[in-house]
Amino acid sequence: MKRKNVILIVIVAILVVIAGILIGNNRYLSSLRGEAADFTVYDTASVTKLFFADKSGNQVVLQRDGMAWTVNNEYRANQSLVNEMLYTLTRMRIKMPVSMRKTDNTISQMATTNTKVEVYQMLPRINLFNKVKLFYHEKRSKVFYVGGVTQDNIGTYVLKEGGDKVYVAHLPMLNGSISSRFSANPTDWRSHIIFNSRLNDIESVKLEINDDPNNGFIIKEIERYQYSMNRLNGEPVDFSDNKVLNLLTSFSDVRFEAFLYDIEPARRDSIINSPFQQRLTLTTKDGISRSVTTFRMRTNADIYDYSTEDIDNFHDMINDPDHKYALLSEGNEFVLIQDFVFGKLLKPADFYSKDYKDEIPQVYYEELETVESK
Repeated sequence: MKRKNVILIVIVAILVVIAGILIGNNRYLSSLRGEAADFTVYDTASVTKLFFADKSGNQVVLQRDGMAWTVNNEYRANQSLVNEMLYTLTRMRIKMPVSMRKTDNTISQMATTNTKVEVYQMLPRINLFNKVKLFYHEKRSKVFYVGGVTQDNIGTYVLKEGGDKVYVAHLPMLNGSISSRFSANPTDWRSHIIFNSRLNDIESVKLEINDDPNNGFIIKEIERYQYSMNRLNGEPVDFSDNKVLNLLTSFSDVRFEAFLYDIEPARRDSIINSPFQQRLTLTTKDGISRSVTTFRMRTNADIYDYSTEDIDNFHDMINDPDHKYALLSEGNEFVLIQDFVFGKLLKPADFYSKDYKDEIPQVYYEELETVESK
C-alpha cells in the first residue's frame, strides 16, 4: 500500500508540474499576443495614413488617395512597396521580449538609431461587441519605434511609444529583418512609372530623333484600333500594323530605373543643356501629355573591355550601351533609364515600314572560333 501511495503521489506531483508549465506558458503566450497588438495592424483596409521619421531628419507621409497612395501628398507612391508595408504591419509578430539585462543597452542604441512609426486608421467611436460600429473617424492607432537588427539577423527590435520594454519582432517564414522596410526616405517610396496607359486610352505617340529628324514620327488614332503614321515632315509611312500595335501596347507599364538626386546640379544642368538623343511624347484621350527626353550617358570603358584605340577612334563607344539619362516632363525629374525597357520604344520610323528588313550581321570565316570535336 505504501508503495502504491508513493507512486500515486509522484504521478500527481508530475501532473501538477506539467499543469503549472502549461498554464505559465499559456499566460506567457497570451501576454505576447496582447503586447503584439501594440505593433500589429489587423485591418489594413482601414489604414488611411502612415508616417515614418528617422534620426537623420528624413520624414515621409504615405496617404491613401482612393485606390492609390501618395508620398507627402505630392507624388505617386510605389503601390507594390505600400502593399508590402501593409502586409508587414498585419503579419509582424512579437517573437520574445528582450531580457532585463539587455533592455537598457538596447534602448540606448535605439535612442540614436530608430524609425518612428505612426499608423492612422478609420475607426468607429462606438463599437458594440464588434457588431455595431458608428461614427467613424481618423485616429492615430499605433505609435512605436523600429530599431536595429538582432545578432542572429532574423529579428528586429521594436519599442512602443512611452514603453520601457523592448521586444523582438519578426515576420513568420521570413529569414531576415524587417527594419529596412520602414524607410523614412521619401524617394524610396516614390513610383518609378513614366507611362501606364492602356491601348484604348492613347490618342497619339510622337518620337523626335535629334540626330535623324527624318526618322521621327507621330502615330494618331483615326478610329478604334485604326491608326495613321507620318514622319514629322508630314510624309505618310506605309507601316506594319503589328509593329505599331506592339508599340502602343508597350505603354501599359513603363518605368525608369532610379532617381538621380545625388548627381551634382552643375553636371545635371550640363547634361540637360546638351543635345538630346530622343524625345518620346504620349498623349492620352483626356488631353494629358507626358514626355521623356533622353541623353547619352558616359560609361566606364573598362567595364566593356574597350581598348584605348577604340576610345580614341570611336567617340560613341564610350557611351553606356545599356543606360541613358532622361528628363521627365512630369515634375522635371532627372532619372536613369534602361535600354532594355526603352529600346523597343525608341525605334525610328523606318523600323515600322512594311519594307523594313532587319540587318543580318556578317560573320567572316576568319572570325569564327575553331571548336574541337569530341
